[in-house]
Amino acid sequence: MKKLMMSAGALAITAGQAFAGGHGEITVGYFLEWPMPFQAAKVAGTYDEELGVKVNWVAFDTGTAMSAAMASGDVQLSVSQGVPPFVVATSAGQDLQIVDVAVSYSDNDNCVVNSALEIDKDSAGELAGKTVAVPLGTAAHYGFLKQMDHFGVALDSLTVVDMAPAEGQAALAQGSVDMACGWGGALRRMKESGNVLLTGAEKEELGILVFDVTSAPSDFVAENGDLVAKFLEVTAAANAQWADGNPVEMLAAIAKDAGMSEEDAAGSLATFVFPTTEDQLSEKWLGGGAQEFMKGVADVFVAAGSIDAAKASYADNVNTGPLATANSM
Repeated sequence: MKKLMMSAGALAITAGQAFAGGHGEITVGYFLEWPMPFQAAKVAGTYDEELGVKVNWVAFDTGTAMSAAMASGDVQLSVSQGVPPFVVATSAGQDLQIVDVAVSYSDNDNCVVNSALEIDKDSAGELAGKTVAVPLGTAAHYGFLKQMDHFGVALDSLTVVDMAPAEGQAALAQGSVDMACGWGGALRRMKESGNVLLTGAEKEELGILVFDVTSAPSDFVAENGDLVAKFLEVTAAANAQWADGNPVEMLAAIAKDAGMSEEDAAGSLATFVFPTTEDQLSEKWLGGGAQEFMKGVADVFVAAGSIDAAKASYADNVNTGPLATANSM
């Protein structure tokens, strides 16, 4: 599989510089077909009002594209970036930091085998020689690697094609690939053409955690800590409002912003867990668990030949300062 390294030299324009010269505007990355409570606040203009700056939003297909946009200075914050693409970027030298845990979703990220093959977890060895669509450097890629290792399927026996989830879904439906990996709406459509090998619960038993983070360039966080804290506070408030009964008016706004029907958005949201700020600051998450998990992801990518080397530690790539401030607001 091709290398996923990103040149640290791409950091020609820092996000902090971009914001300083941006006349009171920031740009935030997010995903379509990935419904989250923050989108209700996004639609209502709450971020602009609370932060006191104009917040521009731009949609991405993958977390690796988010990393590239933050490297160029085009994006200052990325909501729900997968941990694996974050690890790929920081392992290559990009100076990014995690500022919160956006969502946990073991059932909403997976690989689907074409139903015509009639391959399940008891016959997964038959995948050898098959073609797989995988968005490289993402959470889906990490899960794919861990599942293949679990089933004893040699990576060099597979033809792995780098495809964004929507592209992989289309290729699976057309029969151009034998298996496709992805998340969200694309994963839901993939299941119309096949079956998963492992459920979310079965993946968790193997230590395949799946969660996303809000990330930002380190210098942007350092120079705009109060603004980042306020952003996280608005996000946490939206999460709390959603947890307090899944209000219908929120679902309508979220679904429309995500480009989904309310039924599909509700289905995806039912598989999501949004940790509270207190939970995020605990040892399980940003108090140490996330740092340890990132090291494990990096080591798996190194062993698979996807990146050249892992960092000795990813502790410096987590900054709980703004989240702690948000928690006390």
